[in-house]
Amino acid sequence: MQTVTLIIDKRRELSVKYKKLLENDYSKVIISKNLLTALKIIQDTEPDLILISDSIDSDLADYCKKIRALTYNMRPVIVALSKSSEAADRIKALDSGADDFISEPVNNDEFAMRVKAHLRREFETNLDNKSFLPNKKYSKRALKRTLSAEHDWAALYISIENFQNYKETYSELASDKLLKTYAAIITSTLNGNDYLGSVGDSSFLVITNTFKAEKIAKFLIFGFDMVVKKFYSQTDLERGYVMTHGDEQEGRRIGFMYTVIGIVTSETKKFKNVGEVMSSLSNIHSLAKNGSKSAYMMDRAKISAENSVLEKRYNDKILIIENDESMILLLSTILNMQGYKVESINGYDEGYFTSQVPAVVIIDAGSDENGKGLDVCRLMKKDAAFENTRFIVTSIFHNKEKVLNAGADLYLPKPYEMSDILKWVERFVNEVNE
Repeated sequence: MQTVTLIIDKRRELSVKYKKLLENDYSKVIISKNLLTALKIIQDTEPDLILISDSIDSDLADYCKKIRALTYNMRPVIVALSKSSEAADRIKALDSGADDFISEPVNNDEFAMRVKAHLRREFETNLDNKSFLPNKKYSKRALKRTLSAEHDWAALYISIENFQNYKETYSELASDKLLKTYAAIITSTLNGNDYLGSVGDSSFLVITNTFKAEKIAKFLIFGFDMVVKKFYSQTDLERGYVMTHGDEQEGRRIGFMYTVIGIVTSETKKFKNVGEVMSSLSNIHSLAKNGSKSAYMMDRAKISAENSVLEKRYNDKILIIENDESMILLLSTILNMQGYKVESINGYDEGYFTSQVPAVVIIDAGSDENGKGLDVCRLMKKDAAFENTRFIVTSIFHNKEKVLNAGADLYLPKPYEMSDILKWVERFVNEVNE
């Protein structure tokens, strides 16, 4: 993705000369001869650097001040160009918002290098400190420029699911290495006309053409699934999940990381702004989630309707399966008071039919001898209807691995603090509704 430089200059020959000096495969240059046109360009493209010549009708310092006030939220580099070499004029322009002052006539090589240095520094200040890719703010700027260019495009919202859990278990160093590895895999599929940036701690935005988008998604799923196994221990790979340790995460069963990709293109609808694109990307990305497997989904014209709304129903249903009636009453009362919809089953022989698929199921494991609660947990986990449901298994016998192997997402030994189960219910409900 190219950087964008705006030259505001009434002089045709000199502005064209400057454009030739600065424009290349990595830097686009736009010329404006007046303030009105310049403001439209600034609004549409959010340039990285603005060159303002004193050939304009207004006072140069005053002009710099106006541009700085109008671009306070995007903060581009402003370079003043002037025929004057007086120190007072330089100081006035710099004091009015300019970042640099260049006197004319310019030395061509020095001029090009100074502008290049400003662009490099501007780009580096917008890099994410983990992935070393352009950050979310710059990614939105790139998307805005794409919309204003009026050519066909495709955007991919790429995430690493279960990344935060992996980071907490395997360390920040390991998670940073994974981010950089995946970023390198994504980069390998792109060319100079494409864009790759960060939009979150473990998510990326790719802007490319409509022909490559789906091919990129397919390759990324293949590449991620091949490489992610190298980031887990052999013990976890053989077990089939990560068993967490520590006070906060004790007894948590965590699935392996996987990647989810949502794709929207300019072929599906005419997007008015960046907010619409990001909203559509978020919706299609949510629909792409397929349990715990890497997947992608593309918003195609044949399945899209004008003004259609993709809405995921919020699930705050909790199912309690317990033998102890007093415990059912206590849990139901407290969870109801927290605003959850609660349904309970007394015993293990009534089946697990429920009017709505719950976000969270709380099951007592039963005694160590029979473990009927674990049997119910295994049975429910095999049911596709409960694919996204989180299972909390409470138990009087302290065998964490046995409980987690039955499919529990969290092992909670009895007796437990009520605040602990409320904390995990809230966390799991949020996960299910992401």
